[in-house]
Amino acid sequence: MRIMMIQPNYHAGGAEIAGNWPPSWVAYVGGSLKEAGYDNIRFVDAMTNDIPDDALRTLIQRNKPDVVLATAITPMIYKAQHTLKIVKELNPNTHTILGGVHPTFMYTEILNEAPWVDYIVRGEGEEIAVNLMRSIEAGSDKKDRYEIKGLAFLDENGRTVATEAHPVIANLDTLMPDWSLLEWDKYIYVPMNVRVAVPNFARGCPFTCRFCSQWKFWRKYRARSPKHFVDEIETLVKDHNIGFFILADEEPSINKKKFIALCQELIDRKLNIPWGINTRVTDILRDEKELPFYRKAGLFHVSLGTEAAAQMNLNRFRKQTTIEQNKYAVKLLKDNGMFAEVQFIMGLENETPETIEETYNLAMDWKPDMTNWNMYTPWPFAELFEELGDRVEVRDYSKYNFVSPIIQPDSMDREDVLRGVLKNYARFYMHKSFLDYPFVRDPFKRKYAMGCLRAFAQTTVTKRFYDLGRVSPTGEIDLGFDESRVLTRNQIADLKAVRPDLKADITYGGAIPVGIDMDEVKLQLEENALNVPLTEEEIAKNAALEQGGDQALSAGA
Repeated sequence: MRIMMIQPNYHAGGAEIAGNWPPSWVAYVGGSLKEAGYDNIRFVDAMTNDIPDDALRTLIQRNKPDVVLATAITPMIYKAQHTLKIVKELNPNTHTILGGVHPTFMYTEILNEAPWVDYIVRGEGEEIAVNLMRSIEAGSDKKDRYEIKGLAFLDENGRTVATEAHPVIANLDTLMPDWSLLEWDKYIYVPMNVRVAVPNFARGCPFTCRFCSQWKFWRKYRARSPKHFVDEIETLVKDHNIGFFILADEEPSINKKKFIALCQELIDRKLNIPWGINTRVTDILRDEKELPFYRKAGLFHVSLGTEAAAQMNLNRFRKQTTIEQNKYAVKLLKDNGMFAEVQFIMGLENETPETIEETYNLAMDWKPDMTNWNMYTPWPFAELFEELGDRVEVRDYSKYNFVSPIIQPDSMDREDVLRGVLKNYARFYMHKSFLDYPFVRDPFKRKYAMGCLRAFAQTTVTKRFYDLGRVSPTGEIDLGFDESRVLTRNQIADLKAVRPDLKADITYGGAIPVGIDMDEVKLQLEENALNVPLTEEEIAKNAALEQGGDQALSAGA
């Protein structure tokens, strides 16, 4: 059976400024398929190779796949749907499968818009893909699909069917990724001019930030054994010549014992490879004494989830951190020779010119090595989306990309939010260019910082950075929304009334609690008392929600 995996050709001007990123889903899902005996797998990275539709059509036609798998985060969804439509146009008998975060929760809407998608994989796909592939190979998938867990599809009458949720993969050490499926010479990390990998040490997050959805997608926090994970890193270094890796995890350091063991394993193997993580501010504060040890293990670039310039917004996001903690975490990282990056979420309904300026002032006060100003992206399956309700008028998911202002603030235009953010970038990195990066004492860090600056400069010239092509020489901005997907508040209300089924399924049909998993949170609070505790009101509210989720699960059973 011929299997083709396709990364859809979507570009936005966000993370791509640092280079081309290897799509890890291909290695993990493809590795599971190979372990199950499916060796005839071809991967087409239409995104990295910027393959236009006509050339992609020719590739598909030439390879004649029996099954095509694609993935989609929210801004990529339309390109993913269109990619699978091309597949069906070439051969209606080819099985089309779509997975990823967005399809997991928005399967009803997708199947309504793209009925040519045969199956949607809901949740982590390694085991589900193997089960589905065996059924397709046997020619019995039309009969078996109702019993295969973790699927969504249209039945013979055009009705959406979502099967029971597949259990999470309890032991991540059973995963056997096949990184040889990727074209490694294409994945270059611009700041260092080396090959880059994005492996997975842990999945899930016990915290429940209200703008995020990863904790819902993975459902439960799990981490691999450090030895098993570093075996994978050693393979990437020795077989694929990787020079830098960034953990794909939402929370790699929350399990301190495992994280220390991971670092020790890297030191013992003498791989001498620099790497980066995204992590919580409070983990850095908790591990103040261990930071020199982490740096010895190669940990260098640390991106902190600082998110907001005001404590009010930190509380609203349920970050469980404080402004002062953010500042001190940056200092600790820099004092220990690491590259500290901070993030600000911009463009909520309460944004003003003053709040935009406040983020710039904080960035200058904290003195991080790098700052990103990300536009708030209202994932349609996140809690904050529900709170904003009909304030989310733009339903053009292709612009849910961290660089487009989706929400219309009360006191300024979307275009002015973008102008303010671009002004912050220009001032911050102008300062770094002339008064900071060239004078960094550590030669490795100085070279790395100048490499980051080069990446910013190159993509600014080509207008790829922050999608600068939409800004005219006179300063006029065309946000480029598909007007057919910009709804009035009345249209949103009508849509909810007429098609309530199109709403996101945020609980896997009851397989995860609606509220916070209090046992997980208590566990983390015991390990790290620096996390700002939830209020009694929040605990009571989420206990009630969790009870409601349990009742829904019982009813579903």
